[in-house]
Amino acid sequence: MADIRRVTDAFAVAPQISEEDVAEIAAAGFKTIVVNRPDGEGGVDQPRMGPIRAKAESLGLAFAALPFSGAPTPEIVERMSNILNEAPQPVLAYCRTGTRCITAWALTHAGQGTSREIIDAAADAGYDLSSLESLL
Repeated sequence: MADIRRVTDAFAVAPQISEEDVAEIAAAGFKTIVVNRPDGEGGVDQPRMGPIRAKAESLGLAFAALPFSGAPTPEIVERMSNILNEAPQPVLAYCRTGTRCITAWALTHAGQGTSREIIDAAADAGYDLSSLESLL
């Protein structure tokens, strides 16, 4: 079962999901899945994005792959922003723990509202982004 953490009505994050989790994600009303975790990062036991994508698309969900390691670069933030602006909502993004996803999401919202609102939304989902306050 996926550990889905709602950030806003339109966006949620989760740690690594499996192909088996996709039906639950669709049943929860999500319209798009975004993967921010590179295949193979967790070794041979990590679920690969190909079967997850295939299951998502078979259930009518959109799927976007934006895998990256470490902190999101400006290019990643721009690409994430484009995905979030164009994707059917609500969107579920996943990576190893959800931290990469929520960090990229937060940075796409830099300058749109107060940094405290972004940090509080992340905290409500269980992520501490207070170290990003000066960037938001």
